[in-house]
Amino acid sequence: MSRLVPDTRPQRVLAASEFVHTIGTGLYLTAGVLYFTEAVHLPADQVGLGLGSAGLVALTLGVTVGHLADRYGARGVYRATLVVQALATAGFVLADSFWPFVLAVCAAAGAKTAGVAAHSPLVRHYGGDRPQEFRAYLRAVTNVGISLGAVLAGWVVQVGTLTAYQLMVLGNAFAFVVCAVFLTLLPPVAPVPADGGPRWIALRDHPYLLLTALDGVMAVQFKVLTVGIPLWLVGATAAPRWLISGTILTSTVIVVAFQVRASRSIVSASAGGTAYRRAGVAFLVSCSLISLSAGTPAWAAATLLLVAAVIHTVGELWYSAAGFEVSFAFAPRHATGQYLGVFGLGAGLAEAFGPGLLIALCITWGRPGWYVVGAMFALTGLAAPFAVRLAQRRQDAVRTPSEPAGNENVSAA
Repeated sequence: MSRLVPDTRPQRVLAASEFVHTIGTGLYLTAGVLYFTEAVHLPADQVGLGLGSAGLVALTLGVTVGHLADRYGARGVYRATLVVQALATAGFVLADSFWPFVLAVCAAAGAKTAGVAAHSPLVRHYGGDRPQEFRAYLRAVTNVGISLGAVLAGWVVQVGTLTAYQLMVLGNAFAFVVCAVFLTLLPPVAPVPADGGPRWIALRDHPYLLLTALDGVMAVQFKVLTVGIPLWLVGATAAPRWLISGTILTSTVIVVAFQVRASRSIVSASAGGTAYRRAGVAFLVSCSLISLSAGTPAWAAATLLLVAAVIHTVGELWYSAAGFEVSFAFAPRHATGQYLGVFGLGAGLAEAFGPGLLIALCITWGRPGWYVVGAMFALTGLAAPFAVRLAQRRQDAVRTPSEPAGNENVSAA
């Protein structure tokens, strides 16, 4: 049990809040797209357009809110984003046409991205000597919560009524409220004084921006399990619908069991670049298997999709560990929120363009689109080690005696 429970009380509070948060997230991740297409009866292309618009809105908030968390205290800013996210998510039940849908998902996505930026200084402050490893632990906790939410979402999908879907949405909103309440138990984090340099230093760090862009392209992989497979399974295969939850549950079990272990092996920025490359290859293989599931008997389609989910999740372990390492490795402590807000732009790009991209290529175009998406992941992974080397050179050039390593483990690269 000592290996399963964090050492300090603040770490336990963060883990508990993350657990509650992601039970609701698991509900929405598994069946959120189907809520809008099956229950609200919005066309899939409108759903993709709305989710893309929400991602674009989210892109504008992460850096600013991360900077506010650095300057005014991360706990209060993070709690505010959770309250906004709860209200916006509850608004989904009123989204019975395209424009109300766009308004609700834009508000929810903006609060989500802002929350990630505000959460990062808390992880760094309470994460001990290796905040990357504590972040990996939180991701394992996250996936326990998501797995529970996915099981509940499986019932929602099988019932398929508007009431069941609306209960799912309200459950997600309630989880955000409970998470915000948990954070009152967390000691506040004092604002970190600025170093007197330029205000928006993260936006001037070009190698870090390149890493952000590459991470954003690969972050589209999160939409494979939550957007691509559900729509593909329902529209192009004979696999049973309950397998939507089955693939999510399989993925989350693997992440819970192995994310911390995978992150322990990524102890330098250069190792993170290698992990990105491995992840790209795994995503290529999984996308290829998903494409083969169309036109096969139900048992064969189910087998192919489950195997694809396993391989995809192995790639996700490498991808996430790489992102944890490089995002913290090149972020100075006094600007953690700002830098991680910039890095969150990658996830924002995935939110903005991922659903529409997967729907256009993999759902509308069909089987060839899966190979194109897989190749995109593989090529991006191949470019990541080069971007890491550029970032390492810049950090070595700007490092001063008063800032010995920005992140000590980078010097091992």
